[in-house]
Amino acid sequence: MRITAKGEYATRAVLHLAMEYPELVTIHQIANRHRIPVKYLEQILLELRRGGVITSKRGVHGGYLLSRSPEDVSVGEVLRIVDSRVVDSSCIQHDEDRGFACPDYYGCGLKRMWAEVNQAVEKILFDTSFADVCADTRRRPILTDMRKNLVRINA
Repeated sequence: MRITAKGEYATRAVLHLAMEYPELVTIHQIANRHRIPVKYLEQILLELRRGGVITSKRGVHGGYLLSRSPEDVSVGEVLRIVDSRVVDSSCIQHDEDRGFACPDYYGCGLKRMWAEVNQAVEKILFDTSFADVCADTRRRPILTDMRKNLVRINA
């Protein structure tokens, strides 16, 4: 599985919007919080808007918000919009367009195994909504709290 920087940034941006849902969030809030270059984030948010995941409001009090509730937006959907391929293996596809042709494309057991891995990963990504990720994010202790607990345990 290969998640590009673009895919990582897109999921971070959508998670930020999901955590603030249904409030408007400015591009600068997202960029500053997740250390994403604003120009690059603009491109990503445009793709997500075209893909129907987010909407935008222009003006002084403008910003971005999810077009649907976090329960209705999956991680897989976001990755597919910005990266088109979620899981990628040269073994799964016939890679003549990349200049690679598997000599045993039709009879290889590895191809079947990678296809099963691909299906399992896609199932997880498309079954996981941003509401699930928000809930998990809210449950996690802050790193500094974890360090304090470790100090107490080791003392």
